[in-house]
Amino acid sequence: MLTGIHPLLTGRLLWCLDRLGHSDSVVIADAHFPAARIAAENAGTVLDFPAVGSPDMLAAVRTVIPLDDAPALDLMASASGDVLVVQQELMRVAGVDAEHVRFTDRFDFYETAAGSSVIVRTGETRQYGNVLLRKGLVDPAGDSAPPLREGTAS
Repeated sequence: MLTGIHPLLTGRLLWCLDRLGHSDSVVIADAHFPAARIAAENAGTVLDFPAVGSPDMLAAVRTVIPLDDAPALDLMASASGDVLVVQQELMRVAGVDAEHVRFTDRFDFYETAAGSSVIVRTGETRQYGNVLLRKGLVDPAGDSAPPLREGTAS
């Protein structure tokens, strides 16, 4: 057990996140996401967290990962084009505004996700509960995960 580490961040997940360099990406996927197939395209790792929702997992990851800003997040565009509640939750816990998010169609999202070295598959059952985030630069002053907006990251 470690102090100061979010309880959802297991040793294996921390190891995978620690290996990421600037602009490398991680996918936090819902239960519907084809994680095994996507990860197999580049020998990526799939970590399963079936009892956790996507927003909660993103909040945990954000405690140790700063976000890049070009764009900070990719979300899968809903079929209706609406920003769904789960997507609003993901943006809120990531601490980003819509202008820092790229919405892509499903197959473009899959293609982009194939470049991620780790896919964290959650038990999120709401559709479009997938997010791809890019690691930003770690602040050498020790603030490893500053929010993009004041007061928005959990």
